[in-house]
Amino acid sequence: MSLGDHLEELRKRIIYALIGLVVAAAVCAFWGQRVIQFFCQPLIDVLVEKGISPQLYFTSAGDAFTVYLKITMISAAVIASPWIIWQLWLFVAAGLYPHERRAVWAFAPLSITLLLAGVVFCYLVVLPLSLRFFIGFPDQIKLELPRVEAVVPATQPSVLQVPVFAGDPADPQAYQLWFDATQQRLKIGIPDLEGAVRTMVVHFGPESLVSPLITLPDYINMVLLWLLVFALAFQLPLVTMALVKLGAFEPRDFGEMRKYVYVGLTVVSSMLMPDVFSGTLMLVVPLCLLYELGIILGRWSLRRGREA
Repeated sequence: MSLGDHLEELRKRIIYALIGLVVAAAVCAFWGQRVIQFFCQPLIDVLVEKGISPQLYFTSAGDAFTVYLKITMISAAVIASPWIIWQLWLFVAAGLYPHERRAVWAFAPLSITLLLAGVVFCYLVVLPLSLRFFIGFPDQIKLELPRVEAVVPATQPSVLQVPVFAGDPADPQAYQLWFDATQQRLKIGIPDLEGAVRTMVVHFGPESLVSPLITLPDYINMVLLWLLVFALAFQLPLVTMALVKLGAFEPRDFGEMRKYVYVGLTVVSSMLMPDVFSGTLMLVVPLCLLYELGIILGRWSLRRGREA
């Protein structure tokens, strides 16, 4: 193919990839609310478990919309990634030798599997455990105020008990207060200018000195960063296997460097995940196990190559 033919082929593949991305973005925009709910679910579960009002906040007028667009585009890119990668592969494969194409096809399934495993592990294990630790830690910081002799009136109403509903009342009244047991939220009916009663949520937090007030943009950015870090970190066995396959290292070399690699992984994890708990435990331990898996895969690929 001439240079012009290559450029025309590249143009065609880019157009096809963009069409797939636009279709995925339209689907994600339609289901954007559920996508955001999916990202926020680990935090909501922990807040409910800790007895804190399950609600996120934003400090700038456009934060919620910006997060909506960001989640939509990132989710669309993830959903459309197989189609985009396939278009890229059709363009690149034409310039590869048959043995190079076979090598890519051999590594691609393992790479995708490890990437998905990293994302799932982060979402199902790392996020809940880390959030439970960080949000629960301020419970140890008690609020101690000086004792004051209170003057209690002789006649006063009995202790107020908020009614509990499985949801909202059928016909909320103005300034009616109730607790929604299904959402674990304290709510109150507030009339608007037309007199219609709107349901509002009353924030409540723990009795400790420090109470969480988590903003939606900060939380979403944290989740996206963690998912990306774990998705890339889980490619470590593939890197180890590739180095053995290329002859740069022998499997025994990786075994001899084990203690140095562990130290290096700890340093890198601490840089990627600054939180001490997450950096030293939630990322380092899986990386060490994945390093050992890479050594096993390297030995297997080397033995298979010799038999062939």
